[in-house]
Amino acid sequence: MVGTMPVPDKDRLDEARLTEWLDANVAGFAGPIALSRFKGGQSNPTYRIDTPGQSYVLRRQPFGPLLPSAHAVDREYRVQAALYPTGFPVARPYGLCTDRDVIGSMFYVMGLADGRNLWDGSLPGYTPDQRRGVYHAMIDTLAALHNTDHVSVGLADYGKPGNYFERQVARWTKQYKASETETIPEVDKLIEWLPKTVPPQERVSIVHGDYRIDNMIFHAEEPRVIAVLDWELSTLGDPLADFSYFLMNWVTEPEGRSGVKGLDYDALGIPSLDRAVERYCAATGRSGVPDLNWYFSYNLFRLTGIVQGIKKRIVDGTAASAQAEATAARVPALAKSAWHFAQLAGAS
Repeated sequence: MVGTMPVPDKDRLDEARLTEWLDANVAGFAGPIALSRFKGGQSNPTYRIDTPGQSYVLRRQPFGPLLPSAHAVDREYRVQAALYPTGFPVARPYGLCTDRDVIGSMFYVMGLADGRNLWDGSLPGYTPDQRRGVYHAMIDTLAALHNTDHVSVGLADYGKPGNYFERQVARWTKQYKASETETIPEVDKLIEWLPKTVPPQERVSIVHGDYRIDNMIFHAEEPRVIAVLDWELSTLGDPLADFSYFLMNWVTEPEGRSGVKGLDYDALGIPSLDRAVERYCAATGRSGVPDLNWYFSYNLFRLTGIVQGIKKRIVDGTAASAQAEATAARVPALAKSAWHFAQLAGAS
C-alpha cells in the first residue's frame, strides 16, 4: 500500500452505518471519521479511517460476484487476531463484521501500522548495512512465523495440514479454470505436470501465502518488521511454500519491485540466495532445502492463477485498482516462466 487517495464513487461506503458499527465494536473509538482509500492492490479494497484521536485500516471484500473461497477477509482477521497476542508483528485487530448490510460486504478493522512500506527490493538510497538489516529482518520474521505453534495459538483447524502442495495445485487449477479467458499452452502443460511431481511434505506451519517486501511495514528507523500485511492466502501448510516464494526475488529481474536477480549482492549488502537459505535454515532448524526449481514453477503457476483472476474481474468490472489491467497483461509471461522452471526440474 503506497499512499491514499479520495474514495472513488464505486468504492464509497455508508459512513453513517460504518460509524455506528465502529462505535459499537471498536474499543476506544470516537468519531467523526474521514475515509480515504489506499492506492494499489487488486484484491481486497483497503481504506484508511482517520478520527480526531486515532487512525485505523479497513479491509473489505470487493463488491460484486466473487470466486469461491477468494477474498476471505474473515480468515485474514482470524489469523492476525491469533498471532497478535504472541508478539508476532501484525497490526492490532479491532473487529470483524460479517453483516454485509453495514457497508455492502464483509470487512474487518485493524490498527494503522505507521512505518516504512518498501517496494523496490534493491532498496535504492540505502547503505549496505541498512539493506542487510532489512533482508535479515524479512528472513527472521518469516522464520518466526514458521516456528509459531499453530495449535497453541488456536489455529489447529485453520487448514488441512497434510498434502499442502497437492491441494494447492488443485485449488489454483480450479481457480484458473474458473477465470480462464483464453488458452495458454504452458498453463495446460503445468496443470498436467505439477500434480504428478509434488515433493513430499516434511513440516506443517502457518503459511502466509504472499510473503514479499511490499506486504510488510518496517519500523521508521530500525531494521525491524512491525506488521506483516495481506493474510488473504494464509492457511496451514508446508513452510517451504512461503520460503520458496520469498526466494523468487533472487530469480526475478529487478524492475522496481521485489526482484533482485543479477545484482551485486556483496556491494549492495543484500544476502545472496545461498546466504538467505543458510540464515532461514539456522533459524528453523533445517539442514538445508531441496532443489528449488519445482517450487519456483509452482509459485509462478499460482501467480498465474491469481493474476488470471484479476484479468477475469476486469471483464466482470470488479477489479479494484487502476493497475489491474497492466497486472493482467502479465499472465502469458508468468505461465512461460513457470514452465521454464518446470523444465529445469525435469519436465519435458
